[in-house]
Amino acid sequence: MAAPLYSIPGTSAPSPGADAPVPDMASARTVNEVLAQSQVEAVIDELDRDLVGLAPVKQRIRDIAALLVIDKLRLNLGLQAQTPSLHMSFTGNPGTGKTTVALRMAEILHRLGYVRKGHLVAVTRDDLVGQYIGHTAPKTREVLKKAMGGVLFIDEAYYLYRPENERDYGQEAIEILLQVMENQRDDLVVILAGYKDRMDTFFQSNPGLSSRIAHHLDFPDYSHDELLLIGDRMLAGMNYRLGAGAREAFAEYLSLRLAQPHFANARSVRNALDRARLRQASRLFADRDRELTREDLTTIAPHDIRASRLFAAHNN
Repeated sequence: MAAPLYSIPGTSAPSPGADAPVPDMASARTVNEVLAQSQVEAVIDELDRDLVGLAPVKQRIRDIAALLVIDKLRLNLGLQAQTPSLHMSFTGNPGTGKTTVALRMAEILHRLGYVRKGHLVAVTRDDLVGQYIGHTAPKTREVLKKAMGGVLFIDEAYYLYRPENERDYGQEAIEILLQVMENQRDDLVVILAGYKDRMDTFFQSNPGLSSRIAHHLDFPDYSHDELLLIGDRMLAGMNYRLGAGAREAFAEYLSLRLAQPHFANARSVRNALDRARLRQASRLFADRDRELTREDLTTIAPHDIRASRLFAAHNN
């Protein structure tokens, strides 16, 4: 994909096609007419192709898209006057594709005319909460201003609420967020994300937020085979490939890494491949007089994988 599927916290990340004008679908009377005019099905199909696994998440995205298409047809016939609540909760472990899906969701909402711009602003607590009295409100409002017309993605949202600290200003950010989520829901969609158990506790402690969340999506961990396929795709995107015996070595690496703490799904796969690329570069760099071929420069060898300390620790 040409556009990066991530955004730096506190910055805007335009979804592919986010600046495209929203088509006028007021005359549409069939599902196919809405789909043809919005081209929203192309976004969903692209999500299916580009994201490995996540079958329940993909099905839920299709269900939400179907609801929005039908609501559009209802609106065209004067059957609905109120904008549906579209605020969401994405729960799951790191590296399971939450930000990627949020970007695609922003594009779907834009193409169907539910947000004006279709951009994504990804933030954490530090972008919203100040460190002294009077600092939080302007920080939060500035972020909300950037996000208007699109989607605000708050990662690890539970850190906004710290009941153990009486002088914490996170509650002020939550109160401002609640007001905007209710009063300006026709111009902003908020997605709260984080670990499922912590998000459940967060919602129990903040029923006002919980009541405003219409859609809860749980992102499952990837299986071993799915992680291996993700690795193949990541390497292909960088014009690398696993050479003879290297894929088997990487499969063994994943089995060992899955048993270790702090595994972060696709993020851990990317980190492992980055280290393999470093080892490949060092190996090629050491042979300074040899003319390197395209195959040399694009192939990850078994040793580049097995040189990981994880294998040494396992063998000991």
